[in-house]
Amino acid sequence: MTRFRPCIDLHAGQVKQIVGGTLDSSTSALKTNYVSKHPAGYYAELYRENALEGAHVIMLGPGNDEAAREALAAWPGHLQVGGGINDKNAALWIDNGASKVIITSFLFPDGKFSQERLDALLAALGGDKDKLVIDLSCRRRGDDRWFVAMNKWQTITDTEVTEDNEGLQRGVDEKLVEKLAVWCSIPVTYAGGGRNLNDLELVKRLSNGRVDLTIGSALDCFGGTGVSFDDCVKWNTEQTR
Repeated sequence: MTRFRPCIDLHAGQVKQIVGGTLDSSTSALKTNYVSKHPAGYYAELYRENALEGAHVIMLGPGNDEAAREALAAWPGHLQVGGGINDKNAALWIDNGASKVIITSFLFPDGKFSQERLDALLAALGGDKDKLVIDLSCRRRGDDRWFVAMNKWQTITDTEVTEDNEGLQRGVDEKLVEKLAVWCSIPVTYAGGGRNLNDLELVKRLSNGRVDLTIGSALDCFGGTGVSFDDCVKWNTEQTR
C-alpha cells in the first residue's frame, strides 16, 4: 500500500528544506525553503512517536555527521541515512544505528554506473541487500525518459531510469510514478514535488499502491502550508484499516 514517508534533510549541520537543483558549489545560488530551529533528533523523535517507518536522513554536503548520528540515536534501527556513503563507511553508519544506507554518487564514477562499486558496497554490508537503498534521483529528458542525477543533481549520468521537482512543490511526475510501479519489484519511494494529501491519493492510484511518497517542503513541520504533518500520519493510519 502507498504510505507517506518522512525525511530529515541536513545541510551545514541543520535541518533544512532546500531546492535540490540549487545544491551546487555556489552558496549564493542555494535556495532554502526552510531552516528549522529544531535539531535532527527532534524530528527523529517525532517520527518514532508516530511510528513512521522508512524515514530518510540525508546529509547534503559536509558538516552533517554529528546531526545525522543524533537522529539515528533518537530512533536506532529505524532511519535510513544517505549522503557521502561508500564501501568504506557504510558498515559504520549501520553500526551507528541506521536501518539502511542510501547510495547514489558512489555508484556512478565519472557519471557511469559501476557494478564493481556496487559489489564492494554489498560486501561491506555483509552481502545483506536489505541494508541498501539505491537513490535514483533523476531528471527528465524528453517526454518519457529519465536519467540518474548525482552530485546534488548537478551531474547527469548515462544511466537511464527507463524532472527533478525536489523542493519546488510542483507536484509529482505522474508518468514516472506509473513507470516505477511497472518496473519495480521491490519497495520504492518517490520523493520530490509532493504538495498535499491529494498527491498521496494520486500516487496511490497511479501506482496501484506500489509506490510510497515523501513530502518535504509542503509540510507544516518544515514551514510549509500544503499539508499538516498530523494529516499525513492520519492518512497512513487509514491505509491499514
